[in-house]
Amino acid sequence: QFTTMEIPARAGDIYDARGRLLATSMVRPSLFLVPRQIKDVEEFCHQLAPVLEMTSSSLKNILERNRTKGFVWCRRRMSWEMAALVRDLDLGRATHGWQDEYLREYPYGNLASHVIGLRQLDSQTFGGLEAAMNEQLAGSPEVWRVQRDAFGQVVEIESTSEQTHTRGQDITTTIDIVIQKQLEDQLDALVAKHAPRGACAIIMEPQTGHILGMASRPAFRYDDLAHVPENGWHNLGITTQYEPGSTFKPFLVAWALQQELIQTDTIINCKGGAYRMGRRVLHDTHAYGDLSLTDVLVKSSNIGMAQIGERLTNEGLFDAISRFGFGRRTGIELPGELNGLVRPLEDWTSYSTGSVPMGQEISTTPLQVLTAICCLANGGRMMKPTLIKHDHEDPQGTPVPISTQIVDPEIAKWLVRVPMRQVVQRGTGKSAALKDYSVFGKTGTAQKFDTQTGQYSHSKTICSFVGGAPASSPRICVIVTVDEPTRNGSFFGGTVAAPFCAAIIGQTLRTLGVKEPTEASPVDLDHQDVATQQDDLQLNELDGYRQ
Repeated sequence: QFTTMEIPARAGDIYDARGRLLATSMVRPSLFLVPRQIKDVEEFCHQLAPVLEMTSSSLKNILERNRTKGFVWCRRRMSWEMAALVRDLDLGRATHGWQDEYLREYPYGNLASHVIGLRQLDSQTFGGLEAAMNEQLAGSPEVWRVQRDAFGQVVEIESTSEQTHTRGQDITTTIDIVIQKQLEDQLDALVAKHAPRGACAIIMEPQTGHILGMASRPAFRYDDLAHVPENGWHNLGITTQYEPGSTFKPFLVAWALQQELIQTDTIINCKGGAYRMGRRVLHDTHAYGDLSLTDVLVKSSNIGMAQIGERLTNEGLFDAISRFGFGRRTGIELPGELNGLVRPLEDWTSYSTGSVPMGQEISTTPLQVLTAICCLANGGRMMKPTLIKHDHEDPQGTPVPISTQIVDPEIAKWLVRVPMRQVVQRGTGKSAALKDYSVFGKTGTAQKFDTQTGQYSHSKTICSFVGGAPASSPRICVIVTVDEPTRNGSFFGGTVAAPFCAAIIGQTLRTLGVKEPTEASPVDLDHQDVATQQDDLQLNELDGYRQ
């Protein structure tokens, strides 16, 4: 039978935001053999095998299995040095031939592997932008007309078609590889210290939706694809679905303010640490009386949030969740992004009224939480997260992506500049404070649900911190999420995730050349008080309730 065989075109290059080459294709020679033209197999293998770093017996097996064929690949994408040595051999012109092919190379090694993805032989792609943007990157292949036997094996290349092939399109990402390196160094330090089951971190610009850095652990390595760890292919920033815990609280406060069910000066009585909701009694870690709305967030009061949930009602809570993008993919240009999980409203109960405001009964991805925080940092306007610099950006790099005004700008600014700023100054996020920048944020410690016992685990948690800086005019937002830390310390969002998130924020802002506005007042962190701060965190941070 005559059929066609596609020879992939040169794939387009992938660049970072500053024009640095992240992925490119280099020409490499590929050697094919014509087994039926080889008369002395023993001598042929004796000459060729050592040059190809093969054993004579393995090469002989290839030839004997394809003895009647007119074509069989022997060594693809070899080095030019190896090809020169082969060409120096006296093999006979009819016994072999050459075809230039492209080898994908990643100049910055294993950096940003989950973002970039992988392109292998014959343009097979796995994950990342290589897979998601393959239609643009791949180009049009060259088509060979070939003869195949009944088993589908290539017998002979009959001719090369006249069809022209075109190089793939280049793409420029929003990733800054210097910032990416700093982020991955911090994530590796976190993993070394706390030995979690997994961890991820993402940096996003609130005003543009640009992702400056994204990393996940464990990860695959381009230089060791034979030993990818469990979950190493998964980008946890978009594939982890977890109950967000207290990081969820600012969004519901924002929506209650938007609906004028509460005001910024609202006082909520937290009932001395115990609050009955029907058959259920909620508890705070401390016995609080009257709390300002600011302190409900600063002290992460579950009772205060439950009362806000009652004012919103289940319908209002569901509306808030939908408005902030939970329960659906963000649409970032990566394969495998999950929706999160938001049950239909008709399945909610009176328990939901108290649980959802604590960040329970729903599942989110880290990117969804970060996108929602960026909405508050961007004056209530939500931007679609993106990894690609698009053609519709103006010369200053300002995009015109999908954006939606979710809450009033004054509400968003108040949340960022007052309660979320004070979370870092005097609340559960003290270890996220920086000397040079006014950091805002929210901690979260979500107990993982144990399907075997039907209860929330007291030992397995997901610790997270989401925040940004400068508080008066946010330039970046960052999320760090840590799945089941197992070593060194008490495992809370404020103790595990917050310090590394702060380091990422500080390094990123310094790399971008951002200075704290003169009217802002960064906290004067006394590092000698870290132990005291951690004691406070252990008392205040734990989410969930006790019945």
